[in-house]
Amino acid sequence: MAAEDRKWKCWQCNQELVKQQVLFTYLGHTFSHDLPTCPKCRRVFIPKELADGAIAEVEEQLEDK
Repeated sequence: MAAEDRKWKCWQCNQELVKQQVLFTYLGHTFSHDLPTCPKCRRVFIPKELADGAIAEVEEQLEDK
C-alpha cells in the first residue's frame, strides 16, 4: 500500500492527517505539494517516496545552478 493511500495520524495530536498544499523554500526557490498535514498542530508528513524522489530531484537541480 502506497503512503498516499494510508490513513495517517499525527503522533502528537492523534488527529487524522488531511491533504493540504504545503510550500517549500530551498535556495531561494519556492515550490508546493499537497501533503498530509495535521489540522491541529500543522505538522507535515513527507512520504519517503517524495523525499527520495521529487524533492531530491529539485534539490539536485537547484544546487547545480
